[in-house]
Amino acid sequence: YIGARIVHQGHGSKLYSLEEQGRLRASLFQHPNPQIYDHPAYEVVFLAPLAGMPYKAAYIVWGLVNAFLWLLVACLLRPYAPAPKSTVGYFAIWLLFAPLGVALYQGQPSIVLLLIYTMVFINLKRGREMTAGLCLALGLFKFQFVLPFALIFLLRRKWRFLGGFALSATLLGLVSLVAVGWQGSLSYVDLLFKIAHNPNNAAYGAAADMPTIRGFIYAILGDRIGLASLSCAVAAVSIFLLAFTAWRWRLADLQGSRSSLDVMFAGALAVSLLTGFHMLSHDLSPLMLAMLLVAGHFPGRSRSTLRWAVGGTLTVLCIPPLYCVLLAGHHLYLICPVLVVFALSAFRLVGSTGGETLMGGELAPAQ
Repeated sequence: YIGARIVHQGHGSKLYSLEEQGRLRASLFQHPNPQIYDHPAYEVVFLAPLAGMPYKAAYIVWGLVNAFLWLLVACLLRPYAPAPKSTVGYFAIWLLFAPLGVALYQGQPSIVLLLIYTMVFINLKRGREMTAGLCLALGLFKFQFVLPFALIFLLRRKWRFLGGFALSATLLGLVSLVAVGWQGSLSYVDLLFKIAHNPNNAAYGAAADMPTIRGFIYAILGDRIGLASLSCAVAAVSIFLLAFTAWRWRLADLQGSRSSLDVMFAGALAVSLLTGFHMLSHDLSPLMLAMLLVAGHFPGRSRSTLRWAVGGTLTVLCIPPLYCVLLAGHHLYLICPVLVVFALSAFRLVGSTGGETLMGGELAPAQ
């Protein structure tokens, strides 16, 4: 709301001025949240109409939009998510995934990002790679997750997908430039450097509280080695995961398995979240898509180890109180190993036969 308000008032060049953001926060709220606006400018261009409303009215309108998008995504994915078999059970699963509720409550755009990933997946299923790339770039307001996903496609040499992505990204970049000008754009780059060099600043989001590779390494080693060494370790692990994902997906394409797109997309989505530079709890919302795709190819009893790995991670991720406990104790980084196991398990599902779906206590043949 602060970012949209600044642009709405015609002060786009000051969008990334922490002083301007602080001044506006103090004038609007009695006890403002210390966190800052750090998304690309095109996002607030589209949200600027809400800034013309009082905060409470804007919050309610945006909440209704998010609730509608939540329902829309659930309906769009139903044909691609055979588990659980019961329609009631299927929609109940959506209510169990805590990050979606956090995104709705906090008025975050993470549900929009879930919709964008859903459109990317559906277009890939229909063989429309360029359209899928166009859709993915719309999610660049969370570029820390979208760029790793696009990098996987670059390593896979999916040029039509990347062409659509580049075209859409260029148009959005122009919108941002018009909104904030060159001065605002340079201020944004400077802000990103400040965030990178202040991993423990609560206003930027403390790195150790994040369920990512960066968050996990910072939480485990943050007090033992320097910032440069930590950054190198994060970069090395992240690059390895992205390269491995691209290699595994290319191998799956050669196998020609019917399930390869579903489970590889799910694994790649999980890896793109894991390698994201900055994440809060609601940013896990797109993982719902990955979970449903993996559940639709649940391994049979003959693959007991994989069955336990997939079932265990899906169960853990769908326990709402767990997120509350981890958030309260600043231990959200512990979700990182769960996501790693989830992604690797998804890759192992490629080419599996006799799969079963298991959600909501039901077993049914994979459709």
